[in-house]
Amino acid sequence: MAADAPIAGKTHQIRTIQAFDADEHAHNLTDWEQSYDQITPGHFHGCLTELQLPQMQVFREDTSQAVHQSCCVWPDTFWFGLPVQTGQTRINGRLVGPHSIMVRPGHCEFELQTPSDYVIYGIVMRQDNLQHAAERGGCLIDWAKLAQAEVMQVAPHPHQRLLQRLAGLLQQNGPYTDPAWRQQLLLNALLALLDTSKVDPAVSNSFQRRQRIVAKARDLVLSQHDETLTVPELCERLFVSRRTLQYCFEDVLGMSPMQYLRLVRLNTARRRLRQSNTQPVSVQDVATDLGFWHVSQFSCDYRKLFGQTPSQSRQMH
Repeated sequence: MAADAPIAGKTHQIRTIQAFDADEHAHNLTDWEQSYDQITPGHFHGCLTELQLPQMQVFREDTSQAVHQSCCVWPDTFWFGLPVQTGQTRINGRLVGPHSIMVRPGHCEFELQTPSDYVIYGIVMRQDNLQHAAERGGCLIDWAKLAQAEVMQVAPHPHQRLLQRLAGLLQQNGPYTDPAWRQQLLLNALLALLDTSKVDPAVSNSFQRRQRIVAKARDLVLSQHDETLTVPELCERLFVSRRTLQYCFEDVLGMSPMQYLRLVRLNTARRRLRQSNTQPVSVQDVATDLGFWHVSQFSCDYRKLFGQTPSQSRQMH
């Protein structure tokens, strides 16, 4: 994907779109590669408000349920994420503290885990434009360190000012109308924040090892489309004890391996059922393919998580 493809030729209009499925919501953000799994039980409601400016993308994302997100933005950019309330936000397993922003370079997959009733503002900025603006403004930024960062601690005042700028820019009848002026206001606030920020120290070797174990487990689970893995099988393939696997998942994802496997299977079932208009499939076939041998129990677990039956999911899409 070309670096300027997502931004060139836009009309700079604010776009708001709602969704009632986590994975459908994930695909509403322009030019991102994303996949969302719903974690907490209940009906999902997501709202995305997005604005494309000449050199950046700005958005606000609201989600009613906790979700696990796999995300990747286009190359040669930086993404900055500003949660309104950090709560139990995790980026690549790391908890995000108050007055923090998250940052990742483009074309680099990362994972987020966000709590219920969550609001986050996002900025995607071309790397070269951000560097040029920093040079013109005399901001001293360690770009190599920024590219490796996941979490940055920032001063409360510039953090709050940037949040206010973002909220104002995304109002349909807000005070800022000229695209270039909008972008300059936001860029000034972002650079002021970066100029006073401090990159969180690198995680310990032990936490990095736990991250790797969880990442390998996730890759195994997602790659085995025709095989339903159990916790003992994961331990065997990863060469770790059950206790080690339990500790890794609780530390990185805040849940047990058993909970994780169940959530992945239920979210996979939902995707297949919602695709059944183009690829006809029965509820029983989906359940048994994913290792739910008792269809009635599968339906009960499904309804508890998503607030509707498997059959309703098929009919609504």
